[in-house]
Amino acid sequence: MINLSIKSRRHNQMPEAILNFQNVSKKFGHFQALDSVSFQINRGDIYGLIGENGAGKTTIMKLITKLSPLRKGSISLFGETSSHYQQALKRTGAMIESPAAFKNLTVVENLKIIAKQNGLQSKKAIDDAIDFVGLTAKKKTKARHLSLGQRQRLGLAMAVLPHPDFLILDEPINGLDPAGIIEIRHLLYKLNHEQQTTILISSHILSELYQVATKFGFIHHGKFIKEVTKEELDKEKTAGITLEVNDVSKAAEVLDSSNIKPFSVPNDHSIFIQKADLDTGHLSQLLVMNGVVLNGLSKQEGSLEQYYTQLMKKTDEGDQRD
Repeated sequence: MINLSIKSRRHNQMPEAILNFQNVSKKFGHFQALDSVSFQINRGDIYGLIGENGAGKTTIMKLITKLSPLRKGSISLFGETSSHYQQALKRTGAMIESPAAFKNLTVVENLKIIAKQNGLQSKKAIDDAIDFVGLTAKKKTKARHLSLGQRQRLGLAMAVLPHPDFLILDEPINGLDPAGIIEIRHLLYKLNHEQQTTILISSHILSELYQVATKFGFIHHGKFIKEVTKEELDKEKTAGITLEVNDVSKAAEVLDSSNIKPFSVPNDHSIFIQKADLDTGHLSQLLVMNGVVLNGLSKQEGSLEQYYTQLMKKTDEGDQRD
């Protein structure tokens, strides 16, 4: 495995900004790709960037890595401005859009090029990177013969080989089967928790992004809409139990007197309890014993997808009113 030596964490200190993205706008012709976008990524974050196709996620990543020129706004990375990067990009690994592997070279040969570019002499470092992403059996296979998921793994190996302090990943689980997705999740966890690698990641598989990210930034039509930590998201997203009853007033009295709160009454035959961890057997028994006919009970798990959908709906409705 890659040498995951634990770097010291900074406790009881102000968060250290790795990336500052300030009032950045970007146009491609008449298309406004980004509109005055600002956000910050702190050391230790796994920052999930969420938005529809064309929202501006990849453009943000390209601007950070100077694959696209910055015209308006400012970007600083490790304290260096994008116009005067000296060491910042050397401390940054990236896999943007598709892995930049040479198709006619093998997995090992591609990594040798990355090693040479970064002044790495150790053959073991290459073998460790290949093993880290689960491509040992394919190390002598040419990139053009790899499956989409295997090419994604190769791209990740190329990005982590130099042991970056900041890792940028654009759709890294694209093309992976469920087992591969779980493996990448574990790899990201190890990079973040054991190497203290700060990560910026985008993915259309929001359920998986929820599993790995510690903070989420939502971008919509080139505008930065909202940022929430995972803890804030868990508090906001709707999870709970829906009860279908014959008498909502009576059921509400029973819940209130039993201190089962908070709950809402969306219509005249159902109650939504904003808790998902209640004992449903006990809850059913409580209602029935108090003369409430329970016609149905269902659990609703809150999800990042649901939160995102509701946030985009509110944003679009607000735009229409404006």
